[in-house]
Amino acid sequence: MFHSARIKLTAWYLLIIMLVSISFSVAIYRVLASELHRVERVQRLRIERGLSEQPQIVPPPGMNNDLSRPFILDPNLIEETKNRLLFTLALINLTIFGTSAVAGYFLAGRTLKPISQMVDEQNRFISDASHELRTPLTSLKSEIEVNLRDKKLTLDQTKKLLESNLEEVNNLQILSDDLIKLTQYQGGNGLVVDKISLASITGQAIKKVANLAKNKNITIVNQIKNFTIEGNEQTLVELFVIFLDNAIKYGSENTKVNLTAKKTDGHILVNIADQGIGIDEKDIPHLFDRFYRTDKSRAKFDSPGYGLGLAIAKQIIERHSGSIKVRSVLNEGTTFTIQIPVKHSPKKTYFSKLFLSFFL
Repeated sequence: MFHSARIKLTAWYLLIIMLVSISFSVAIYRVLASELHRVERVQRLRIERGLSEQPQIVPPPGMNNDLSRPFILDPNLIEETKNRLLFTLALINLTIFGTSAVAGYFLAGRTLKPISQMVDEQNRFISDASHELRTPLTSLKSEIEVNLRDKKLTLDQTKKLLESNLEEVNNLQILSDDLIKLTQYQGGNGLVVDKISLASITGQAIKKVANLAKNKNITIVNQIKNFTIEGNEQTLVELFVIFLDNAIKYGSENTKVNLTAKKTDGHILVNIADQGIGIDEKDIPHLFDRFYRTDKSRAKFDSPGYGLGLAIAKQIIERHSGSIKVRSVLNEGTTFTIQIPVKHSPKKTYFSKLFLSFFL
């Protein structure tokens, strides 16, 4: 599809360029041809009126060099000059055509690249979301169908069925809520930005995950000072909840989660370090992909979720013009380093990204 679109876009580029080039060539030819005829007419007029004592144009080599005789431009020479001019302009236009075809094809590819990436990402999103939705729906359908066929279904069994169904409905609700959040953050709607305390944000996030940490006897050590930044309080609290929840979920029992921060070059660097199972190096580049969940060692942890938390976190960080890095050692722990500017700057628009994509 995009190859065909690239060819069509190249053709439009080429058509526009050649229309401009040919229009200029026609104008140049007409002006120069008119000038040649004007010179010839002026010279004839001067000779006829006796105003020209000597010819103003040197005769071509091989002709009579007697300047006492008036010389008039030969009409054949004018036609030959016009033909040479036509040939030169045609050659220039052919060169422009070839160069424009190559350049247009390249620029068309650069123009369509972000659109192609967006469509591919959207297709992956639809495919992944459909897969994730299918699992709880299939479970619901199977349980209900099996129990409906059971003529000896008791009240206790019915209650267990409803409890199981409620669990699947809750999972669907979590998934739908996460999808809505992810869509909202990706939509580029403006954030309400205020001056807020980083210590206050992390404190609120710690309260939200306190019960989870208590269940695994994990201590959250908050060493973040009272830095002031510009940002959206609600989304930043959610950001730290996601990372703390992730640290607790994959952290070992009776360990600590350390939060530290420092200010540097107009940015705040926040470290969230756990003492958990760690992440395999090959999985780190994909951690922030939607619906991505590592397998093997991390898969054995029976934890709810659909692999959207870190994708949402990345969107929140990008909306605050920040960045994130991950360091991890298997069976030792993981450290997420979040860099957030002290002063908020708006996220780049789609068109600015499209412009930059030509040069990246």
